[in-house]
Amino acid sequence: MIALQKGDKKLINAWAFYDWANSVYSLVIATAVFPIYYESVTSGNSGIVHFLGAEFNNSSLLSYSLSFSFLIVALMSPILSGIADYTGNKKRFMQFFCYLGSLSVMGLFFFKGQDTLWIGILCTVLASIGFWGSIVFYNSYLPEIAFPEQHDRVSAKGFMYGYFGSVILLAFNLTMVMKPEWYGILDASLPARISFLSVGIWWISFAQVTFHYLPNNVYYKKPEKDFIFKGLRELKVVSKSLKKLTHLKQFLTAFFLYSIGVQTIILLAGIYGKKELGIATSQLIITILVIQLVAIFGAYLFSRISEKIGNIKTLKLTISIWGFICFAAYLLDPNNKYIDIQFYALGGVIGMVLGAIQSLSRSTYSKLLPETEDHATYFSFFDVTEKIAIVLGTFIFGFVGSVTNSMRNSIFILAIFFLLGYIVLSFMKKSEDHVH
Repeated sequence: MIALQKGDKKLINAWAFYDWANSVYSLVIATAVFPIYYESVTSGNSGIVHFLGAEFNNSSLLSYSLSFSFLIVALMSPILSGIADYTGNKKRFMQFFCYLGSLSVMGLFFFKGQDTLWIGILCTVLASIGFWGSIVFYNSYLPEIAFPEQHDRVSAKGFMYGYFGSVILLAFNLTMVMKPEWYGILDASLPARISFLSVGIWWISFAQVTFHYLPNNVYYKKPEKDFIFKGLRELKVVSKSLKKLTHLKQFLTAFFLYSIGVQTIILLAGIYGKKELGIATSQLIITILVIQLVAIFGAYLFSRISEKIGNIKTLKLTISIWGFICFAAYLLDPNNKYIDIQFYALGGVIGMVLGAIQSLSRSTYSKLLPETEDHATYFSFFDVTEKIAIVLGTFIFGFVGSVTNSMRNSIFILAIFFLLGYIVLSFMKKSEDHVH
């Protein structure tokens, strides 16, 4: 490992490069190729699958398994990050989750259909835990590798690397899935399974650049033997301090509210496009690529805007655009002959604010932190807030959709959460000077 100083360009680039390494998971596995593959290999028997001795609808089982993984991360990350902060061993935890995630993704190669469904579900859960678990420790490095005035640009750089890298690998995977004859592949399930293998290899390989440069024990801590209980005590101290930090508490509340909308739209936009609007799979994938490419520009643009008008005002601007997206999606008519173009356009707007709201949320939170050595513990609260928002958002979306028999109403309801997030952020005017 090479010791680099805080603010060093090489250190910042190495940190941001982990986004390049892991974002292929969120694009190829969570969004594009795996859900389509899963649907195709489990669609027999009217989509009814058997798992752990019970019958499930195939898409419900996938949704439940992801919710379970988010719940595990939400329960586990504050405890582990408390231990990581106490022992100063943050990089080891990040490596463990990275390897768990990438090896689990590779394991999806052996998921071929109903007979191996248990492999598909187990690897899906473990890959999700690995991805989100590593992100907690990755995010917590931001205050340690960059100065507050650099946070917006550095956070945006990470997301830009991630979007760019994941598009490159997805483009390669799509050529294999759509034109297997180019590669001499005859087995119909093989292109998707090779894609899963390539994601795991990409993730674990490029992460080595980050692990080579990131420091492990910034504050030179020498832990005593009972580090588990000391780690839990660390967690208790941080949770108590949160009660006194009004700005941080307000921001976490706003972040929770608008994350319900953002994360639910990211996860379920494809299903909405397919089932409610009748968009073809190939056009959905093109829309996903449009979102990723525009998000590179969006993350850059809004990091510059935040330098001019401050983080809170910029976040409020992005939330307003997200609210507009909900209304526009609600009004889309599947019978309109230009529905494909309208859906692409909406995807472009989502891309513009997707990278922006994610990178600004991370950098704003890091700027609001007090002087502390417990960055991983503080960021675990940020992460848990987002996970609970995902669980609640996907539940609300599904519940409203089933009660009203229309996903349009679910989309409309999400706009309320953006409005509430905007209102809470409006009460943070006094803290604007903290996060300029």
